[in-house]
Amino acid sequence: MTGFTAAQVPDQAGRTFLVTGANAGLGFETAKVLAEKGARVLLGCRDRHKARRAMEGIGGEVAHLPLDLADLGSVREAAAMASAEARLDGLVNNAGVMFPPLTRTAQGFELQMGVNHLGHFALTGLLLGKLAETPGSRVVITASLAHMRGAIDWDDLQAERGYSRGQRYCDSKLANLLHLHELDRRLRASGSPVSAMGCHPGVAATELMRHAGPFRVFMPVVGLLLNTAEQGAWPTLQAACDPGAAPGGYHGPQGWREMRGASGVARRSASATDAALARRLWDVSVELTGVDPGLPPA
Repeated sequence: MTGFTAAQVPDQAGRTFLVTGANAGLGFETAKVLAEKGARVLLGCRDRHKARRAMEGIGGEVAHLPLDLADLGSVREAAAMASAEARLDGLVNNAGVMFPPLTRTAQGFELQMGVNHLGHFALTGLLLGKLAETPGSRVVITASLAHMRGAIDWDDLQAERGYSRGQRYCDSKLANLLHLHELDRRLRASGSPVSAMGCHPGVAATELMRHAGPFRVFMPVVGLLLNTAEQGAWPTLQAACDPGAAPGGYHGPQGWREMRGASGVARRSASATDAALARRLWDVSVELTGVDPGLPPA
C-alpha cells in the first residue's frame, strides 16, 4: 500500500510486539499506536526510569523489557524474557545510535555497528524460534536513507585504525539492509512462517540526533518541514502491520526524496541487495555475536 499512515493500522488485539528503543522517538510513537490498536507491547529499553515514563505516556497493555543492545549478555537475558511471553507476533528492531564519539560495546565492538546491527542481529536470531510459534509473525529492521552512502570496511570493522562517526553510521545502516536481505532469503528458503520487513523514517525530528552537535538546532525545523517522530513511525507501522506488505519489503516516506510523508515502497542501493555482501555479513555477525539463527544458507 502507498500512502500508509497510523490510520491504516488494523486492530491488533491479542497480538504482542517487542519494540526496541521504545522510550522515545520513533520507537515510542510505534509502541503508542500498537498499544492504541489493542496490542500488548514490550518496551525494550536500557533505562527503567525512561521506560516507566514512556509507559505512562503510552497507556494500554505495556511492559518494560530490560535491554541494553550494547551488551550481548543483556540481549540474551532480554530474549529469554521475551520468549517466556505467551506469544510474540512482532520484533521491531528500532533502537539506534547516531554520530557518537568513538565508543565500544561491552564486547568491544564499535558502538554504532554494535548496537544498530550486531545487537539486533543477535536479538533476532535468539527470538526466531519464539516468533515461529505464531504464523504471520514479523521481524522489522529499521534502516535509513544514510545506507546509500554505506560501504562496510571489512579490514577495520571495529574502527581500530580510524573512525568517522558519520561514515560508521552509514555503514551500520547498510548492514541493517544487508541483514534484511539475507534474513528474508533464508526465512523463505527454510519455509519459516516468519517474515522479514524493512523500513526507514525519512528525516524525522527525534532524539537520535543528540550527538549531532550544532545540527541539533535544526530539529524543530525538521519536524515542521519534513517528518515529526509520529510521522516518521508510519513506515515502521506499515512494515509491522500492513496485511498487504510483501515479505522482504522495504518501506519509507513517499514525499520529497523519501524524506517526508506517508509510507510506501522505498528505494535501496545496489549494495543493499548484494547477495555476496549479505552472506559475508551474516557469517561475520554469527562469528562476532556467537548467535547462529539456525537458518541454513540454502
